[in-house]
Amino acid sequence: MIWVDTVLQGVLLGGLYALFAAGLSLVFGIMRLVNLAHGDLIVMGAYLILVLVTLLGLSPFVAVFLAMPLMFALGWVLQKFLLNRTLGDDILPPLLVTFGLSIALQNALLEGFSADSQRLPTNALTVASVDVGPVTLGVMPLLTFASAVLVIVGLNQLFYRTELGRAFRATSDDATTASLMGIKPANIFATATGIALVIVTIAALYLGLRANFDPNIGPARLIYAFEAVIIGGLGSLWGTLIGGIIIGVAQTVGAAINPEWQILAGHLAFLLVLLVRPRGLFPRAND
Repeated sequence: MIWVDTVLQGVLLGGLYALFAAGLSLVFGIMRLVNLAHGDLIVMGAYLILVLVTLLGLSPFVAVFLAMPLMFALGWVLQKFLLNRTLGDDILPPLLVTFGLSIALQNALLEGFSADSQRLPTNALTVASVDVGPVTLGVMPLLTFASAVLVIVGLNQLFYRTELGRAFRATSDDATTASLMGIKPANIFATATGIALVIVTIAALYLGLRANFDPNIGPARLIYAFEAVIIGGLGSLWGTLIGGIIIGVAQTVGAAINPEWQILAGHLAFLLVLLVRPRGLFPRAND
C-alpha cells in the first residue's frame, strides 16, 4: 500500500510540474519560442503575490486574481516590444535574449527581496488532508492537480472553440499567410505570451504555498518545465500534463527508495523517455 500512496503523491506533484510547463508549451506551440526566463518569471509571480498579500492583507487565493492581469500585461509588453524582434529562422537570438532576461530578473529580485527564502502565508487549507480509501491525500496537492487539469482544458477550449484560438493556430501554421487575412501576428504572439504568464501566475501561487522560494530557484523550475514539455511532445498540452506526472512519479518513487535520489530519478525518467521516444510521447503531426 505504501507504493500506491507514493505513486499517487507523484501524480499530484506532476500537476505542479504541468503548471510550470503549460505556459512554456503554449508559447513554443504558437511561435516556436524557447523562453529561458520562464522559471524566473514563475518566481517573479510568487514574489508579486507575496507583495500583494503583504500590502493589502489579502489571502493568496485572492491576491492571485490581482496578479494575473499584471502578469498578462508584462507578458504582452515583453513579447510585443522585445521578444518579437528576436523571432525568425535562427533560434539563437531568442535564446540569448531570454537568457539575458533570466539573469536580469534574478538580480532584480535579489536586489529587491534579498537572497532570503520566502513563503506565501498558509492557512488550515494548506495542511488539510482527505482520506481516499486507505490513502491520505493533501488538499493542496489535490487543488494543484485540479488546477493543472482545468488549465489544460481551458487552453484546449481556447484553441479549438474560439476566434482567438483560430488566430493562434493560423499564425502558428503560417504567420505570413495569416497576416494577409487581417491577422496581426505581432499582437497574436503578444497575447499568447500574456496568457502564458497568467498560467505562470497560477503556478507561482502553488509554488509559494507548497514550498519556500528565493530569487535563484528559477532555473530549476525551468528544467522541470522543459522536461515535462519534451516528454509530452513539443506543443502538446495534454502531453505536458502526462510529462509532469511522469517526472513527479519518478521523483516520489526515487525518494521512497533513497531520499537522495529524488531529483536524479526525475532526470533519469526524462532521459529514458527520450531514448524510447526522441520526439516525446505525443508529438504534433507537423513536428
